[in-house]
Amino acid sequence: MMAPTSILAGQHYLTLKPLADVAGVVCEILTGADKGAERRAKLAALAAGNIHILVGTHAVFQDDVEFGDLRLAIVDEQHRFGVRERVRLSQKGEAADILVMTATPIPRTLSLAQYGDMDLSVLDEKPPGRTPVKTALISTSRIDEVVDHLRGALAEGRQAYWVCPLVEESEVYDATAAEERFKMLRAALGDSVVALVHGQLTPKQKEAVMAAFRAGETQVLVATTVIEVGVDVPNASIMVIEQAENFGLAQLHQLRGRVGRGAAESTCLLMYRSPLGETASRRLQVMRETEDGFRISEEDLAIRGAGDLIGTAQSGLPRFRVADLEAQAGLMALAQNDARALLSLDPELQGARGQSARVLLWLMEQDKAIRLLDVG
Repeated sequence: MMAPTSILAGQHYLTLKPLADVAGVVCEILTGADKGAERRAKLAALAAGNIHILVGTHAVFQDDVEFGDLRLAIVDEQHRFGVRERVRLSQKGEAADILVMTATPIPRTLSLAQYGDMDLSVLDEKPPGRTPVKTALISTSRIDEVVDHLRGALAEGRQAYWVCPLVEESEVYDATAAEERFKMLRAALGDSVVALVHGQLTPKQKEAVMAAFRAGETQVLVATTVIEVGVDVPNASIMVIEQAENFGLAQLHQLRGRVGRGAAESTCLLMYRSPLGETASRRLQVMRETEDGFRISEEDLAIRGAGDLIGTAQSGLPRFRVADLEAQAGLMALAQNDARALLSLDPELQGARGQSARVLLWLMEQDKAIRLLDVG
């Protein structure tokens, strides 16, 4: 099982390890933090088939990682990985099955599901005890009001996230920096109340900050998108996303998912700078209207395009020479049925039509790209 961050991989490992122990199955974790003799020992055990379940980060598909007999590869938070990264993991085994999981399917994966090239399972219910999240749009010009409301919520014992698009100020990108917002909120709310976490901290520093927040030692966590996945603090019920127009729909949905994990009523404030462009306004309106990840993904598909279904682009216009997927959906379904019939009658593509199909794929430079369909 591959996860995008060591925090999330660690959570999966802690969940799976007790179950694996009861079943007599060996479960291990592999991340970039594993070095030297410890890493070599894990890799040797994995190659020998002595590790049955491996949980990890990008470390699991590196060149020196060999599986004894990989049969199933699970990719969690699939939208955080590129197509080629998922291919590298799948190639660690012979004809390994691939399971991808995400709350917000990327446009390319949603199209694969729609066109029948990927089996789909939908979990459409919240876990027991979780409440809906109220989402509101508010201009950054009203930031003082937001801070005042936040001060009242903290007095009630609640916790909050405040997400910024940058770590530090930039001369080339006009966006709010987490470090500057941290200083401002600490001055307004108190030094011991506010903490800061971002991707430039070391893993130990990040874990220390997160541990203090989980324990309630700090009440406001100023962050970048490093908290997008793998963070579970049930008492945190407020999410403020500054300059939300600069984030994609998948990021916004994932960030909002950090709250609403407890019994308390939760709120997500999407702060924006005026004037909003048409596309940014459309994204934020969708976020206000729904918490449904598939509805959000469908809107993302409509805005960004399907990407390259037999390539590596995960959004944008697919590289078809003639076809238009939106305008010719019926033709796509007909072609799909015909292709399946051809493979059913001639799975090795040795007949006249099969040979023609091979030549066509070669001419269109898609023969090698077909395997990219398997990884979502």
